[in-house]
Amino acid sequence: MDHITQHLYNLKPQLSKLAATQHEFLTAAGTLSLSPARLALWLSQDRIYAAHAYPRFIGLLISKIPFDGPAVEEELNRETLVLLTTCLEGIIREVAFFEGVAKEWNLGINGWKERKATRDYTAEMARVASVGSLEEGLVFLWAMEQIYLDAWKYAKSLLPPQSDSEDDTANAIRQLTNNWTTPEFEVFVKKVEVLANRHFARRHHGHSHSAIRAMESIWARVVELEEMFWPEDGEDTRV
Repeated sequence: MDHITQHLYNLKPQLSKLAATQHEFLTAAGTLSLSPARLALWLSQDRIYAAHAYPRFIGLLISKIPFDGPAVEEELNRETLVLLTTCLEGIIREVAFFEGVAKEWNLGINGWKERKATRDYTAEMARVASVGSLEEGLVFLWAMEQIYLDAWKYAKSLLPPQSDSEDDTANAIRQLTNNWTTPEFEVFVKKVEVLANRHFARRHHGHSHSAIRAMESIWARVVELEEMFWPEDGEDTRV
């Protein structure tokens, strides 16, 4: 199976994926009814993910790129290094973007406790990148980015026409939504997907049921973690 990502994305039932990509948090964001505290809580957790867990995850994947394989595989290895390096460069900009949005629109992202959902997510990233194979890590990376893209495209689809009377939170939501629905981000996600498929095909030339089951487990876990990562209504008053 060359296109493992297509198989994963189309797995039935779709309810779990929709719970992650059309969560009530995203509905509130898209309708501009999200409270500033709840948005700040989420942004504080995403900063933990981006500033600490993601660079470590990518670094561990880089360390798994083969350097003593056949010459015919060297091109794929180089492309993998280039893309993962791009991930690191991008996440540095992303953290600065978080902090800039928070400052511009008066979102207090400091002082929040780390949520259990955040700890669970970052722990799973560390586990997969440490003990998993390179193709498992790349499928995990693609799943994270694809779910994130779908989630913010859903939120953007709900945005009303912009008004001059919108408050700081609404302006922050529009800025965040626009950032994660750009054509450039879609191209990046597609590049990760293609790379994950190529690595899976290189490692598993035939129809390996065990390999497919392993990837299905990774997909299911990422979807589950993404759903839990969105703060519930009222949670900002308890953290």
